[in-house]
Amino acid sequence: MIRATKSGVGPLARRGERNARITFGLPIQQRTKMPTAAAKTSVVQEPSARVELLPKDDVPPEERLSNPENFINRELSWLEFNRRVLEEAQDPTQPLIERVKFLTIVSSNLDEFFEIRVAGIKQQIKSETSDIGPDGLSPTDTFDRIQKTVRELVATQCALWKSELMPELAKNGIYVREMAELSPKRAAWAHRYFQQEVLPMLTPLAVDASHPFPHLLNRSHNLLVRAKLQRGGEPMHAIVQVPRAVSRLIALPRGKSADEPWEYIYLASLIKQHIGELFPGLILDEVHAFRVTRNSDLYIDEEEAENLLRSIEQELRRSSRGKAVRLEVEADCPKDVLELLLRFFDLTEADAYKLDGPLTMTHLMPLVTNDAFAKLKDRPFQPARDPALPPHVDFFEVLRRQDVLLHHPYDSFDQIVEWIEAAARDPQVLAIKITLYRTSGDSPIVEALIDAANAGKQVTAIVELRARFDEASNIQWARRLEEAGAHVIYGVVGLKTHCKALLIVRRDADQLRRYVHLGTGNYHSRTARIYTDFSLLTSEPKLTEEVATVFNTLTGLAGYPGLKKIMVAPFDMHSRLIQLIERERDHARAGKPARIVAKLNALVDHEIIEKLYEASCSDVTIDLIVRGICCLRPKMSGLSDNIRVISIVGRFLEHSRILYFENAGQPKVFLSSADWMPRNFYRRIELAFPVENPALRDQIINEVLPSFLHDRVKARELQPDGKYRRLKPEGSEPRAQAQWHFREVSRERAKKMSGSKKKLRAAKLTPITVASDNPVTTNPETESAQKSARSAMPESASSGPANTSKKS
Repeated sequence: MIRATKSGVGPLARRGERNARITFGLPIQQRTKMPTAAAKTSVVQEPSARVELLPKDDVPPEERLSNPENFINRELSWLEFNRRVLEEAQDPTQPLIERVKFLTIVSSNLDEFFEIRVAGIKQQIKSETSDIGPDGLSPTDTFDRIQKTVRELVATQCALWKSELMPELAKNGIYVREMAELSPKRAAWAHRYFQQEVLPMLTPLAVDASHPFPHLLNRSHNLLVRAKLQRGGEPMHAIVQVPRAVSRLIALPRGKSADEPWEYIYLASLIKQHIGELFPGLILDEVHAFRVTRNSDLYIDEEEAENLLRSIEQELRRSSRGKAVRLEVEADCPKDVLELLLRFFDLTEADAYKLDGPLTMTHLMPLVTNDAFAKLKDRPFQPARDPALPPHVDFFEVLRRQDVLLHHPYDSFDQIVEWIEAAARDPQVLAIKITLYRTSGDSPIVEALIDAANAGKQVTAIVELRARFDEASNIQWARRLEEAGAHVIYGVVGLKTHCKALLIVRRDADQLRRYVHLGTGNYHSRTARIYTDFSLLTSEPKLTEEVATVFNTLTGLAGYPGLKKIMVAPFDMHSRLIQLIERERDHARAGKPARIVAKLNALVDHEIIEKLYEASCSDVTIDLIVRGICCLRPKMSGLSDNIRVISIVGRFLEHSRILYFENAGQPKVFLSSADWMPRNFYRRIELAFPVENPALRDQIINEVLPSFLHDRVKARELQPDGKYRRLKPEGSEPRAQAQWHFREVSRERAKKMSGSKKKLRAAKLTPITVASDNPVTTNPETESAQKSARSAMPESASSGPANTSKKS
């Protein structure tokens, strides 16, 4: 039997340490002093021993809660999320091109997973670390399970593409051809295209004693050529990189008729067909395609870096050339060629993946972005305006009267952009402060901030240069802000600034007043159309004062003073969340109403998980809506009987974080930028803020959360073994779907504002404080969009809505 023991100080002492005053003028080591998860838990495990849940009576409560059997491995849980994304591609009720889109998302997700997570695990293995996570798995155990699961996912993905999606596309006049399938006329056009558009960009790179193997870029698609000077001669090798400047999927010319089929060929296949033109006079024996994935995490010692911006720029240039972590080859790649490539990249056979299909499905994106296939996509959706913020409204006048809560993308993010633009023009606005984690390179928000700075307003932007995969974009517009005269603060040493906050100071007729926007998502106009998030707009004095304190703490030298309304990581968010969970536990023990509902992207922190187990054992009803990683095991007898975990993967990426605590009939509701992960609690600046306006709080309690909890179309329920089961209506239950419900409410509101008299069917929802599971939300919204594509989809017993979504 395995026992997990806590090392070091006890829980109360550790919590007090996390609440210690943190002064930003000190180095991060002196400021945080936060023990890592690995340092706090040590697990003694015999090889191949089975972990068993310790009986309640034989084990101290803390030790029983921390047993490795109680935790799901983080990486394996993430792979289960990607499996749910793949299920959306497998769903025959989805519009056909949306299924292809989900297929590309699976590949994109896996790329990032290997670049960051697998790269880190391989480094742990190389360093021979003995760290074991809360789940009891060593890095080697985790890596072995990852590769087994990934091979299964990739095989399913390739089979789906070849045996189901390609034939369905062909039924709709869309063909992805192999070169051998082209007619002579098509083949001649392809050859001319190769000579005119591709050949000039190709560079053969010899590999021999005087030409070392080239350092190929991350995610690069390449061809290995084996050739001879004469028959029977010594084989020679060369590498040809597939150019990134040309679309990986090339559309062949088509006639003007609407019935003319669409034909595509792979760029790599075209190069492979005519690659002999790069090697005149040589005899080509073999040509094999391969793709390499590299470690893309940035390594920056901020305390040693004199200029953080310059250090990140230099590290970005190195990141595309990091150590290889994965090799993808075609299914027919010979063993000797594979071994040669593995030696070149210093990889083992465990790092190689043979694919019976495209080396990456991301090359299929031209199919997804082609507007000619609109009938094979989701019904278009246009976000509506909130009734409180009609066109040309005076935002400041509205916010002096009331708070406004927006639910994106159902409520248009354009309203936030308009407000910032109005503030930039308003002569009464004196200062604008904002945190920027991710935003587009052509962001209208950044343009408005530049206009405000040019107009003489005091503009302060706390820019996070290390937002993963957006570093280069952030550097670009940070420089533009500086050139306009804005104060640009490059985050806080040792911490990522992940919170989403905007503070506007305005001289109103009666006084100087603060206005605030707090959000769960980024100030990114494009992702705001596909991510679900919340925005709270308010001028409430106490809350806006606390937001001002947060900004002053981040930009100045003062320590964190402690706040009453807002929880702030890394200072007090973790400890205050534990207190809220413990309060529900105590209410339940006293016979008072107790319930927790948390909607998150990820749940990893094992101390929070243990507190949830403790609350469950005290009969607190706990509902968790976790889109991605969840390390908690629900429905474990005697441990988590009262915990239910669901995940919703749909058309939009579920990104909002909502926290509900019943609090003996006096409910508390918070929105947050933070997931429940150690990195959010200890290594990021995060905010969790209360929704105190009764009408807005009731909207979340009585409409938003019940819609998620009653979803029977896109929701999957986590089982104790770490697998997920797709929920379906039982008995007379309707086919309720949260995202469809929110879209229909938004469409109805848009029609009312435009004067349309057509009435949509309303959705009746059961508040979360009632045990019944009977909402009425049933209409399939994609009916009309799918009619023309019906022949492309196998018949299904379901007539419900078809939906789609993106990465993690």
